[in-house]
Amino acid sequence: MITAQLDAAPHGEAEHIFSLPHAPGAVSAARRHIRAILTDWKLAADIAEDVLLVVSELLTNAIVHALPPATLRLSRSRADRCGAVRVEVTDMGPATPPGLPTPPPLDPDEHGRGLDIVTTLSTRCGVRVHSEGTSRWAELPFDRA
Repeated sequence: MITAQLDAAPHGEAEHIFSLPHAPGAVSAARRHIRAILTDWKLAADIAEDVLLVVSELLTNAIVHALPPATLRLSRSRADRCGAVRVEVTDMGPATPPGLPTPPPLDPDEHGRGLDIVTTLSTRCGVRVHSEGTSRWAELPFDRA
């Protein structure tokens, strides 16, 4: 896993970038590293847990359903007394070519709710297709005041 913190971010902002292998254990390893960053950022425990859940869901989708490589970008910004954590996962697009049906999950009770969870926990989220692949992102507030 490659980690970088960009020093060029304006005061009050921070960014970390991780390249992730398409391998078992990649999501749990990323969660451990992200947990340390969120602790350093002094986020409230419940907000940190929500961020970790969003990280898990977006990374799992990229590893299970998309082509490698997967890259996670975690950033923090403060604007107008509001703050947000942005989680963005970029991959090389769907593993199933367009026009072909996506195979159903092996256990529908255990799969298929990840993006609903991301939507529920975030204040904003979306998908962006660009020359480097497909990015799914979500923003979560620092506090719920």
